Amino acid sequence: MRAKKSLGQHFLKSERALAAIVEAGRLNSGDTVLEIGPGTGALTEKLLETGAKVVAVEKDDNLYENLKIKFQNEINSGKLILIHDDILNFEIENFKLKIALPAGRQENYKVVANIPYNITGAILKKFLSAECQPKRMVLLVQKEVAERIVGGRGRQAFTKESILSISVKVYGRPRYVETVKAGSFAPAPKVDSAIITVEDISRNFFNRGSRASTISEEFFFKLLKAGFQSKRKKLSSNLSKHFDKKKVNEAFGKLNLDPNLRAEDLPAEKWGALARLLVS
Repeated sequence: MRAKKSLGQHFLKSERALAAIVEAGRLNSGDTVLEIGPGTGALTEKLLETGAKVVAVEKDDNLYENLKIKFQNEINSGKLILIHDDILNFEIENFKLKIALPAGRQENYKVVANIPYNITGAILKKFLSAECQPKRMVLLVQKEVAERIVGGRGRQAFTKESILSISVKVYGRPRYVETVKAGSFAPAPKVDSAIITVEDISRNFFNRGSRASTISEEFFFKLLKAGFQSKRKKLSSNLSKHFDKKKVNEAFGKLNLDPNLRAEDLPAEKWGALARLLVS
């Protein structure tokens, strides 16, 4: 099957990488896993071998038809639910996903996927901010993006934050699993990829027990976008365009923040503390 460049398709052929993805998912027979873009079904086969119920969403017309034939027995037996849809349009509360989940465990599904590089941010946002959040996400993404999200790896570690990295860390704990070389795909992309997981997914960052320490997701991301509006400018200057300058300066003082720091230098926990001071 020829890959379509327009859909960013690169089919994973490495048995080692496929095994690593499945292992990172920590799947068992009681799990429901949502696979994004099953493609030729190589990963789908491995997921089914764990005994987990698989819900696979495929956008490509030809691949969808081929998958229906290839996994006819698994579909008929209910082990695999195959959905013809664009994952970006797919409603997570879809009835087919719901019926695959054990009763009373609507949040207890996992996302496993080899996704097109150009929709990495959209996929993360869609599922992490969903009302029905997954328990865990395992994604194969561009290596550079993986390093920026996770940070702290090796001598060339990415220590700078971004809207994407903060947006992941406020919902869960990202972890770098391993690098996957470009030659592991057909056709081979121009850059290496990496397997990452996002674990312990919840909204605890926004809800810290008392009403006084709770911040809305809407307010937090408004603050985050304001802070990153002009990356080369000081964070305090960016925020003062959207919030009371005196209040911003007072918040910086209470948190002992360097008035000259930029948005990329502030870790997720400090963003949360700053938001709680500015929202009050």
